[in-house]
Amino acid sequence: MNEAMLKRALVTLGTSTLLVGAAAVQAQEDESCERVRFAEVGWTDITATTALTSEVLEALGYETRVDTVSVPIAYSGLRNEDFDVFLGNWMPSMASISDPYIEQGDVDRVAANLQGAKYTLAVPQYVHDAGVTSVEDLDADAERFESRIYGIEAGNDGNMIIQDMIDDDAFGLGDWELVDSSEAGMLAELRSKAQNEEWMVFLGWEPHPMNTNFDMAYLEGADDYFGTNLGGATVHTNTRAGYVESCPNVGTLLKNLEFTLEMENQLMSAIMDEGVDPREAARNYLQENPGVLDEWLEGVSTRGGEEGLPAVKDELGIES
Repeated sequence: MNEAMLKRALVTLGTSTLLVGAAAVQAQEDESCERVRFAEVGWTDITATTALTSEVLEALGYETRVDTVSVPIAYSGLRNEDFDVFLGNWMPSMASISDPYIEQGDVDRVAANLQGAKYTLAVPQYVHDAGVTSVEDLDADAERFESRIYGIEAGNDGNMIIQDMIDDDAFGLGDWELVDSSEAGMLAELRSKAQNEEWMVFLGWEPHPMNTNFDMAYLEGADDYFGTNLGGATVHTNTRAGYVESCPNVGTLLKNLEFTLEMENQLMSAIMDEGVDPREAARNYLQENPGVLDEWLEGVSTRGGEEGLPAVKDELGIES
């Protein structure tokens, strides 16, 4: 075989290998993988990460659907195969809700997507400065707090933990009331009370713009309920059972996804403070920080079997 013939043979072999690889991806993922269905629970951090993931998936040629539901509905929906993916499994605070589904094999905990979060009770800084530094200090000033703890939406894991504290009469809180609201409703109440330095205790967490928009402090002492290190948390990606095996290309992306506190704070600020649509905020972030795609798209192809990274960059208008 002369040199020219050898070169042609190698090119043909390489092209065939690529076609076989693309065909293998298509063979492994059936038509049900074409649409990725997200459960989203109305928390701005999960809104942001779901928007980021949706932008990437659609640039890869997939369709996405996002439904906003309560946490219990998210898990029953994963079990019933109404949803494919949930990016907001805060642990350990959500263990009582998520673990039974995972232990029964109805839901898979795929990977941690955020480290270093926190989740526990908080007060405005002026309340902390007045001496309320621990949950043990709350009941002594019950009148100033109106014996109320402000949570977010009913059925949320944080609300359930607060209700457990009340039911257990922990820290003398047995005659206190949990105020179910929403993320937006709770923050509106905090904004209103902070203007007149009225006292309030509420469910706080990070990442979230509340940490920079309000002068606030987290309360010590609730380790038995929210966990150590001020409710130190790791957020996990969950899927319906067997999804990663059924849709391995999407599964690879989901296993690769890692977010940071800085990333989520930036996105949430754009969404909450500047009124930017979540998908627009996500696209803007990816265009300004294309380096995150290098790790997220390692080993990921387009829906059509082409290399994922250059296709996504091209779709998002990012120069390679």
